Amino acid sequence: MKALITGGAGFIGCNAASRFLRRGDEVVLIDNLSRKGAAANLNWLWPQGHLTFINADVRDAPRIASIFREHADSTLVLHLAAQVAVTQSLVNPRLDFEVNSLGTLNVLEAARTARIVAPIIYSSTNKVYGQLTDVDASPDDAPWSASSLAHGIPEERRLDFHSPYGCSKGAADQYVRDYHRVYGLNTVVMRQSCVYGCRQFGIEDQGWVAWFAITAASGRTITLYGNGRQVRDILYVDDLLDAFEAAAANIPIAAGSAYNIGGGPDNAVSLLDVIAFIERRNRRPIPRRLAPERTGDQRLYVSDIRRAHHDLGWIPRTGWRTGVDRLCAWVAENLDHLR
Repeated sequence: MKALITGGAGFIGCNAASRFLRRGDEVVLIDNLSRKGAAANLNWLWPQGHLTFINADVRDAPRIASIFREHADSTLVLHLAAQVAVTQSLVNPRLDFEVNSLGTLNVLEAARTARIVAPIIYSSTNKVYGQLTDVDASPDDAPWSASSLAHGIPEERRLDFHSPYGCSKGAADQYVRDYHRVYGLNTVVMRQSCVYGCRQFGIEDQGWVAWFAITAASGRTITLYGNGRQVRDILYVDDLLDAFEAAAANIPIAAGSAYNIGGGPDNAVSLLDVIAFIERRNRRPIPRRLAPERTGDQRLYVSDIRRAHHDLGWIPRTGWRTGVDRLCAWVAENLDHLR
């Protein structure tokens, strides 16, 4: 296999690249190394196999088109490059649009003009469903208050973009699907929910599970925006990579589709649940303070993953406690580089 990965030095990208390299596949990695930890992730990947690195930005349409022409023989494309934080999109919405929406269009056009026939997997987000103000936690903190949503939010849910980030990712989400309908590209949209795991250089604005682990290990104070009872179905990164490969292996069914890819109801936890687990694991309390809720932050989101299971045979294999334990172990081993 030959994998072409945009944003390949990021958290998800480097984990995907490592998986492919370690089994002998060729990887072409595109990244502008702007994210914290990207250079360290690239250095980690170099010894692992047949790796080609190209320092490029998805906003540079001619450059991306040239790269795709050169590597038109790729057998899998992962488009992971993105501006990833709601908060940063509020500060600089133009940059957010240029990276997420225009950058995705550049990738799609590059793939179309290079006549890429390989599966093209796009990393979308649960934020395309908006703030879900009609869905709330029940008094006993169970994941869902409405029995009709016992399985989580389905793909049939009306799209409702909130925040510049939601708009830019949502627009890209729809472009990716339409390039299958109109141009026949083998595109698949993955609407991801709170992916976490090793090699995640989490910050307060994005990658909250890793940020909690890093902050706890550093002895610092965690700021909770809201009451900490926000619920998410967190997904370990290895399970996400399994979903990518399952979609590629079932491309006649998956092409043009969107899938909600998260931990599902079995991995639905509140922020306070994760904090309590880390406290027990580390055997010390984590200082915390409360702050007002942030714009665009969903109070509750759990993925209905039944479509992915039906079409792709995919289901998460890593329970959230096992995954968070692995993450905390990695953080402890690499704390000097994460502070």
